[in-house]
Order: sequence, then structure tokens, then C-alpha cells
Amino acid sequence: MEDEKESGDEAIASARDSSSRSMPHPSSLTLRGRPTWAEINLDNLIHNFRLIRSAVGPGVAVMPAVKADAYGHGAAECARALEREGAEWFGVAIPEEALKLREAGIHRPILCLGGFWEGQQEMIIERGITPVLFRLDLLEQLNLSARSRGLIADYHLKVDTGMGRLGVAHQEVEAFLDNAAEFENVRLDGLMTHFASADEPDDGGFASKQIALFESAVRMTRACGHNPTWIHQSNSAATLGYPQARGNLVRPGGVLYGLWRDVTNPSVEPLDWRPVMSLSTRIMLLKTVPAGTPLGYGRTFVTSRESRIATLAIGYEDGLSRALSNKGRVIVRGQFAPIVGRVSMDLTIIDVTGITGVTTGDEVAIIGSQGANRISAEDIAQSIGTISYEVTCRVSERVPRLYVSGQ
Repeated sequence: MEDEKESGDEAIASARDSSSRSMPHPSSLTLRGRPTWAEINLDNLIHNFRLIRSAVGPGVAVMPAVKADAYGHGAAECARALEREGAEWFGVAIPEEALKLREAGIHRPILCLGGFWEGQQEMIIERGITPVLFRLDLLEQLNLSARSRGLIADYHLKVDTGMGRLGVAHQEVEAFLDNAAEFENVRLDGLMTHFASADEPDDGGFASKQIALFESAVRMTRACGHNPTWIHQSNSAATLGYPQARGNLVRPGGVLYGLWRDVTNPSVEPLDWRPVMSLSTRIMLLKTVPAGTPLGYGRTFVTSRESRIATLAIGYEDGLSRALSNKGRVIVRGQFAPIVGRVSMDLTIIDVTGITGVTTGDEVAIIGSQGANRISAEDIAQSIGTISYEVTCRVSERVPRLYVSGQ
């Protein structure tokens, strides 16, 4: 928000230096009551961050995307760990997410990727949050609030180069900047766009067209007298697949959390990404039922033999998708066990017939591994026709997160 801004490299160095402040170690939750939990491995998170840092090299800052509660992993705890490791920025979707990070003690710059709503500009300025802007009326509101405080407020301008969601259309950038010139208490300190298909192995050259349009927008912006510190367009897939598009800031999301198989370009050699979240529960009831026994709502599953049936303390309100009914599986005592019947809101039934030694209280892996067997978020996503991001984001707030590190 200062009147004088640093050059890109100087800004990166400054951000990294200030990240060395001592922060309290994340406190692990003690699981009491209902035995359903998500374990968040902060060591793996930092490992993945270091992979990105090494891949982009010096002169490129890293903005971890911690929107949607860090893709379900817990934004505050993940951001604390990443801030200690040297993350220069954090990316969120809405101002409320940014405010929670500030309340959690996060000091690094926060970019609000979805801008802000009318009336939120005061909070944006007060808490030192940088908005992405794409509407002149919101820029005017930001300018008025900054002027009333005697400040210069920074913003990043988003250019729509083909995603078709938010952003000033490429052909309208010059007109936008001409109209914005009357606002004296705001400063265009970043220029950005977003890729539509950087994860596709063959997108018909669309990503390259977006890169060319964005480079044109950068030249146009500078010709209009602006010198933005930050030039950025790369998400996880583009950071890895299009090195020429990294600018001096990248915005990785899924790969930070070890989610990559279904959201990065499969033609690009993957790095050693490690999953950050595992989701577990325990068996709360065991029973033996005869052949011909219907199970669950709608009686959609009927046993074909005498079966050993276990009830789990997890349901679709916790994030175990109802679409896994009669088709998903879990891991018990190192072996796969099928989900039988419909997944209900709070409970799920599995068939453990043939798995030796199963008992009440046994741990069950929903996402994660036991022995040689593993179920990933990508596996679940593929089976229900979505992406891994949605799988982890669906893990609800009533599922406690247990943060582990130093193991």
C-alpha cells in the first residue's frame, strides 16, 4: 500500500526475508468422540512447496492457493506452515477467506482472486488485502476508500484471454486503463490472467494463444504508463507445462496438496508429489446377516451369501460422496472392502466378509493407504466423474483435521 513499490525481484526478496519470523507450531487436535478424521501431513505440504520452488527457480515468487479452506485441508494451518517456509503471497477466492487468514496471524500479502463485493472495500484496505479487479465501478469504490484514508491502494488487473469467467476482455484493456486513469488513489501493481486448458495434453494450441494475448496485454499496460510489479498467469498445470508463462509469480494449488493426476498435463513428467490429506474412520458396528438381506435406504443392495457387514461412522455430510453407493471401496486391515447399499448422511455400510480378524473399532481408510493398498482422491474422483479438488473440498467442517509434522 506504500506509495513507492519495489521491482519484481526486490519484492520477491523482501517477501522471502520477512517469512523468517517465528510463528507458533500448528497444534494437533486431540480426537475425542466420533472417530472420523482427516490427517493433514504438513511435512508433505512443505515437500511439495519446495518442489515448486525448485522447479520455478530464482526470480519467481510462489503464491499458494489456499482458497476453499486450502482445498479442504485447512487454510490457517497450511498457510502458517507455508509462510514459515517462505511463501511470498497467498491466493484466496473471497475477502472473507482473506480475513480469516489475517485473524489466524498470516502476515504475507494476500490476493483476493475473486475481487470484492460492494461495501467490502473498507475491510480490503484496512486488513491489507490486495484485490483482483475487472470492473471500473469496484475500482472507483476502492479509490474513494483509499482517498478517504490518504492511502494508495494496490490492485491486480485480471485480463480475460479465453477463460470466459472474470476479467477485462483483451480487446477492452486499453479502454479500461484510460477510464481508470482518473482514479489517483489506486495503483495497478499486478497483471494476471488464467488458463482454461493448460492441463490438456492437446488443447489445439489454446494455451499458447492465451499466452500471446496476455503478453500483448502486458505491453499495452506498460504503454499506458503502468509498471506492475507482478506478472502472473500460471496455475499448477501451467507452472509445470508452460515455463514461458511463469512471469515472476506462479499460483499453484492442487499440486501443493499432492493432487496432480487429474489436474495437470499427463504429458509432463510429474515431480515427486506427496498426498497431504488422508481421511479415516472406524467401524462402529459389526454384524453377520444371512443371504437375501437388503441393506440401506431403498434396499439397493441385497446380500448374495451370509455376510459380515460393518457400519462406518462416516457419510455424505462428512465428504464421502453418495455417488460411491454400491461402487466405492475402502481399506480395512490392509484389504479393500466394498461399500454396499447407499451412502447415507452420517453412516456407510461395507462388506468385510473374508477379511480376517475385523473387529469393532478397526481403522478404515477412505482416502489414504494401509499396507500395500491405497485409495487416492484422484481414484475417488475418477469413479464418480469429478476431479480430486472436489473430493477434498467436500470433506466437511465437522470432520476434525489432525495436523502432523516432524514424523
